[in-house]
Amino acid sequence: MPDYGHELLFSVSFVPSAPQADTVVALAQLAERAGLDLVTFSDHPYQPTFLDAWTLLGYVAAATERIRLAGNVHPLPLRPPAMLAQAAASLDILSHGRFELALGTGGYRDAIASMGAQRLTPGQAVDALEEAIPIIRAAWDTDAPGTIDHHGEHYRVTAPRGPRPAHDIGIWLGAYKPRMLRLTGRLADGWLPSLPYLQDIGKLGEGNAIIDEAAAEAGRSPRDIRRLLNLGEELPAAQLAEIALTYGVSVFILAVNDPARLQRFAQETAPAVRELVAAERAPAAPPPSTAQSAAPSAASPTAKPGAALAATPTPDDGVRLTDVRVWDETTRPTGPAPDPTRRYTPAEQANGRHLIDVHDHLRAELAQLRDLVDQVASGAIDAGTARSHINTMTMRQNNWTLGAYCESYCRLVTMHHTAEDAMVFPHLRRTEPALAPVLDRLQEEHHAIHKIIERVDRALVAFVGDPDGLGRLRETVDLLTDSLLSHLSYEERELVEPLARHGL
Repeated sequence: MPDYGHELLFSVSFVPSAPQADTVVALAQLAERAGLDLVTFSDHPYQPTFLDAWTLLGYVAAATERIRLAGNVHPLPLRPPAMLAQAAASLDILSHGRFELALGTGGYRDAIASMGAQRLTPGQAVDALEEAIPIIRAAWDTDAPGTIDHHGEHYRVTAPRGPRPAHDIGIWLGAYKPRMLRLTGRLADGWLPSLPYLQDIGKLGEGNAIIDEAAAEAGRSPRDIRRLLNLGEELPAAQLAEIALTYGVSVFILAVNDPARLQRFAQETAPAVRELVAAERAPAAPPPSTAQSAAPSAASPTAKPGAALAATPTPDDGVRLTDVRVWDETTRPTGPAPDPTRRYTPAEQANGRHLIDVHDHLRAELAQLRDLVDQVASGAIDAGTARSHINTMTMRQNNWTLGAYCESYCRLVTMHHTAEDAMVFPHLRRTEPALAPVLDRLQEEHHAIHKIIERVDRALVAFVGDPDGLGRLRETVDLLTDSLLSHLSYEERELVEPLARHGL
């Protein structure tokens, strides 16, 4: 099944509980601070303990600045499409282009009828949705002449157009059966199923096939339809990456009500999935043409179109914060020297740069961690504040969050190393056997770094229980700094050029 190439987005979904209204809003704000891309709320107005989803979306839009917003999903029978279009456009304008419209036919027919809406059969509900989508799009198309003029079986609308949304709002459909899937392919911008309802992950492939066929018949590209997925439970990063690459899912939505789980999803799982998918998506260098192979240039037998490798490994500055040496750097093996006359295509340049980009992220995160330790040492943050704000888990406000953030960072390092051990290193062993001693050493250093991470964890436990443990924590973080920065520089020195030649 295809990877449609969409940017990966990570989202959370909340139950709009009225008794916990302030908590729901606070979780949405935390999702934004944690770096998530989208927050969604279920929409079941027949539940008396639920907040109205549209009122909540407007309130959260005013309480946030960056994160996108959507219902998950809005039952169409409860809202006339022309009114729905106006509400969606208004919310998009007020949020400066952050709203997306997710619709469904309304699976709870009795409950929907209890709210005064017309009772529809499943087939009638699909017919009504097929009528509604063009009405909604017509309302947003303020450049078209005249008014909205629709006379169908379920809706009769003669109304002025507008307002125009701040951006092109995506219409995502919650769909499972073939008729709804075909409708998604013809008219929608996204497919939003829930994994627990699918029961079998392979149903994603079957649904994609129906959507793609319908899209092609309607003169659309399958890439026009984004694939989203409500997750029933937390899944490992490797499994989410496989779902993205095999079934084209580019938006993962986790139902959550726990701040720690939310932050773990945002700060550990999401970066790891992005890294795994980026590694697989990186284009391999095209093979040389027959003519190029038969007639190399006189300047060099390996010369090819392109330029010198622009990705420069980050040098080790030799600065060490501790006297402890985890390994003997003088015994590190080196790989074959690269051909100085070789030229690299743009795709190969990107391959070489990728490892440095990943390492730069790790270096930046390490610098932030050290900054947090300095804040504690300077007295800008105290243990009392930490204990009084444990539930907020805000990265730069308290000592407990320092521990949570460090644990998150250490897991990120572990995930990165695991990805290298599982995929990148075996690939390089196959394509360039002479690198084996270097790869063996790098894996040994991975294990050594993980032992330091365990020491960081122990220091964190001591620090949370005893503020006097700050010195021990600083020493351990210094050792992690010395070892990790040295390791990253060594790895770049040895692998950037081979990765450019052999890909990821």
